[in-house]
Amino acid sequence: MPDIDVERAGGVVTITLNRPDKKNAITADMFRGLRDLFLEVGDDPDARVLVITGAAGAFSSGADLTDAGAAGSIAGGRGSALAWMRVVEQAALMLHELPKPTIAKVNGVAAGASLNMALGCDLIVASEEARFTEIFVKRGLVLDFGGHWLLPRLVGLHRAKELAFFGEILSAKEAADMGLVNKVVPAGELDATVDDWAARLAALPPINLSIMKKALNRAFETSMAASLEFEAVAQNVSFSSADTTEAMAAFAQKRDPEFRGE
Repeated sequence: MPDIDVERAGGVVTITLNRPDKKNAITADMFRGLRDLFLEVGDDPDARVLVITGAAGAFSSGADLTDAGAAGSIAGGRGSALAWMRVVEQAALMLHELPKPTIAKVNGVAAGASLNMALGCDLIVASEEARFTEIFVKRGLVLDFGGHWLLPRLVGLHRAKELAFFGEILSAKEAADMGLVNKVVPAGELDATVDDWAARLAALPPINLSIMKKALNRAFETSMAASLEFEAVAQNVSFSSADTTEAMAAFAQKRDPEFRGE
């Protein structure tokens, strides 16, 4: 796939945005490719975890508005621009609904749509050199790739408005202090930290992780009673799964369980 590298190892799928000359800016074709990859990973029983990162010391500078596909759509008027944005919308939704844990590995800049792609992942690990910005307002644009939905849930409404209205650049520490980032590590430890998290997630029961992810994503949109009922039904599914039987046997036998997603 042009400008996107895909590596599969040990149940972990790593997607690398690879346009180093453009700080991994995302073209229209790349958004289509990401949309299709997210769907493919979600349907692949051998894929346990998805990692998204960027090449050559940057995550991504965001959507490439100089790209012929995007620029042509925008120049074509509101209808054409809307059609192009539908692809961005689809990619964001596929990432959000992907039924497996996702990790954003951020080094260098994460701006605009790419920042919201990172925020759309379940976990974010950043190097101390990472920088984050909702740059849209400085380009005469509004947030996209789910930014309006994601930001208030992560940092609260007033802080979300601050980030959106000013489009200022945050350091990795500032982003972590706000709750945008799970963990900040020295640049030299970024790969090892993400590899460790991904391997640990890949070894856990995928059915249970998928259920918990779905429930947590719905947490702000459902009542306590509805959440409890979801938990009851989901726990019943867990008790009937082979993975839970394996976990109980492993506990009794004092060994590590081997989860197969069954």
